[in-house]
Amino acid sequence: MSADRFVLLQPGETRQTRVPLPPGFGVKVATADSEGRFAVLENRLDVDIPVHVHELMDEFVYVLEGEMEIDFQGRTHRLTAGMCALLPHGIPHAMRNASQPPARALQVSTPGGWDNFLEDLFAAGPSVRAANGAMDLEKVNAIGEKYGMHYTQGTMTLD
Repeated sequence: MSADRFVLLQPGETRQTRVPLPPGFGVKVATADSEGRFAVLENRLDVDIPVHVHELMDEFVYVLEGEMEIDFQGRTHRLTAGMCALLPHGIPHAMRNASQPPARALQVSTPGGWDNFLEDLFAAGPSVRAANGAMDLEKVNAIGEKYGMHYTQGTMTLD
């Protein structure tokens, strides 16, 4: 038994991460907590997430409040509070906020690694920024490579 992996969080509480994540990103179950099986994050969709692919991870998104849109296989799907979507690995998709205040969603990725990718991304700091302040997707993809993740188009600004 692995009782030592028991995690109990109070409302608004998140797991400690190796590097601080910006407001709006909260790790509820870290990849290490689940022995690599999955990761759970609570995210506020403050920015649009451009088209990207998870080669290894399935991604499940459950909207807690607000509204968001998911582009998947040429269609845009609008999700409202209580709706959810499974984004299978290997298929490009994008997400964007569709409400004010921004949508809040629970994200489950399996196998885990999404939290580790975010830690690596934010640990890189300004080195992954282009001259215009947006993320340099080539540099972001270099970080995402070990997680089987890459962005295919678009721009992204994370603050």
